[in-house]
Amino acid sequence: MKKALLAAAGVVALCGCVINIEHGGPVEHATKSVDLDKSEMARVEIKMGAGELQLGGGSPKLMDADFAYNIPSWKPEVHYESSGFRGQLTIEQPHGVSMRSNVTYKWNIHLNDQLPMDVVTHLGAGEARLDLGAVNLRSLEVHMGVGELRLDLRGKPTRDYSVQVHGGVGHATIYLPDDVGVEAEASGGIGHIEMRGLEKHDEVWINPAHRHAPVTIHLNVSGGVGDISVIAE
Repeated sequence: MKKALLAAAGVVALCGCVINIEHGGPVEHATKSVDLDKSEMARVEIKMGAGELQLGGGSPKLMDADFAYNIPSWKPEVHYESSGFRGQLTIEQPHGVSMRSNVTYKWNIHLNDQLPMDVVTHLGAGEARLDLGAVNLRSLEVHMGVGELRLDLRGKPTRDYSVQVHGGVGHATIYLPDDVGVEAEASGGIGHIEMRGLEKHDEVWINPAHRHAPVTIHLNVSGGVGDISVIAE
């Protein structure tokens, strides 16, 4: 965590943060829930400059979250609005915060499993564990910064959906279900790519279930400096 926070100096600017080194204080906790409404789908956007993110499903509401932080000005901001057909949920680290030492900053967020969702995450520095196999995804977009990403999509999707991972400095491990179709592409300045359970055909990796599966996950990994492991088995 300490190394990730120091390395964040080069990427936290993407989240609108100002960098000054100060010390954190006692850990505080905050919880937040957002109820379901009549929206037929939702877009969820998560913006974290530096810290530890755990994101998964299992909420009976649109979202349940627990936040732990030891810098009061870093209390996450949660905004929700709905047009009637589509809801927009945004969870973000406040803009203009400082980079500090001895920091505790952890988000544990649970999303609804039934409502169709487009999920976008912007991660500056730290560790992220995204267990989204149970979530009813329409699309997923992950912007990595500095640190480690573990993305687990193993589940029983009922529709095709797309996944975009924009690489950063660190390592990403992506788990895919082996009983749905997978099409994976990778490009840009990626240090090393490991594909398990996939075979390369021209410029695309596919899995054995690809030919007959009624559902296909379209994965695109691009850019960054780091290693990517994609596991579909």
